[in-house]
Amino acid sequence: MMGTEQQVRIGDERGGSSIPLELLAPAGGFEQLQAAIAFGADAVYLAADRFGMRARAANFSLDELPRAVGVAHDAGVKVHLTCNVLMMQDDLPQLPTFFEAVAAAGVDALIIGDMGAFALARQYAPRCELHVSTQASVANAETAKLWHSMGAARIVCAREMTLANIAEMRKQIPADLQIEAFAHGAQCMAVSGRCLISAYLNGRSGNRGNCSQPCRWNYVLEEEKRSGVYFPIDEDERGSYLMNAKDLCMIEHLRELAAAGVDSIKIEGRNKKAYYVACVVGAYRRALDGVAPEGLMSELTAVSHRPFSTGFYFGNPQQAHDKDGYDHDTVHVADALVCEPHGEGFRLTLRCRNRFEEREQLEVVSPGESVRAFDVHNLTWIPEPDEAFAGAEEAVPIANRSCNIYRTECPFAVAPGSFIRARR
Repeated sequence: MMGTEQQVRIGDERGGSSIPLELLAPAGGFEQLQAAIAFGADAVYLAADRFGMRARAANFSLDELPRAVGVAHDAGVKVHLTCNVLMMQDDLPQLPTFFEAVAAAGVDALIIGDMGAFALARQYAPRCELHVSTQASVANAETAKLWHSMGAARIVCAREMTLANIAEMRKQIPADLQIEAFAHGAQCMAVSGRCLISAYLNGRSGNRGNCSQPCRWNYVLEEEKRSGVYFPIDEDERGSYLMNAKDLCMIEHLRELAAAGVDSIKIEGRNKKAYYVACVVGAYRRALDGVAPEGLMSELTAVSHRPFSTGFYFGNPQQAHDKDGYDHDTVHVADALVCEPHGEGFRLTLRCRNRFEEREQLEVVSPGESVRAFDVHNLTWIPEPDEAFAGAEEAVPIANRSCNIYRTECPFAVAPGSFIRARR
């Protein structure tokens, strides 16, 4: 007997007209790129194997970059490439050939924070738009106008700007200078991400893309005259925790961002997995298309996140002083590979990512659709074709072999590339 379909209401109620903002999504690797495209990004930002602020992401080699750009362009999605690390003297000789290569790959825009790199990009990648990174801390109209005079098509606001600051700046800058602002994801406690703590503590520079996030570590104070006596750093009305910033979430304020003059909203997360990108980008896509944002919050809490705040947009940001780490309501358990008619329903072939079991209720996350739920029935392990016992399918109670293939029955069709998750 097959499991019964259950519709999980996520953003079914229309919230009004669409919101004219570009949705710019992170693409830390090919899987994330494909998820961002499928779930509704207008543009993606990614890095090559050098000069990006997320050195631990998979990123793209210069040889892989043309393929990545081609995949995005075939879907009508633009590609912005980050080149926003703190540039050192030894970096400069590499930049001319680097810029020529990324321009030849078809990249639409370069995100740059260093003035010298910006000048070289104008010379060696003249067909690429130049966007000024948040690392440059553009927080006022005069700075924005100066960058525009040098050839900038867009500035990414310093994260310390309020909505009122942005609106006032918009009035004073040229109409053709676009404004991009972060709308969702992790926030750095430093000014526009420029921090020395990681480099000082363990030699991994955040300004060079390799931050170890010491702002997220737990800290206690040791009493000077009593060795081994520790006190936690606490917060009261006079002070706050050191550095543990809450995550940014502006999904309920997108119309206000548009009204302030923002042209593009950016989702942080190039170190995140494809499942995260799919859920977050999908939620913001639907919000921009007019779905009431209140009904979409469950998608944002489904994936790993810290407590949410609105950052600096409406005043001083908040810190997650009560805990360190992530919350999440779901676990990504499988990827949908093939779905074919079978009896009165469908047979769903999956690639296992995390453990799930017979009769467990799973949810399907597909582009542009409400989340649907079904119960696992007739779970079967399918050996890969090149394995010695290929063809020996085996009914199993639990799917627990990571990256192996399994089948189950499902009462509805599932699009290949959908994400399957469990609530735990």
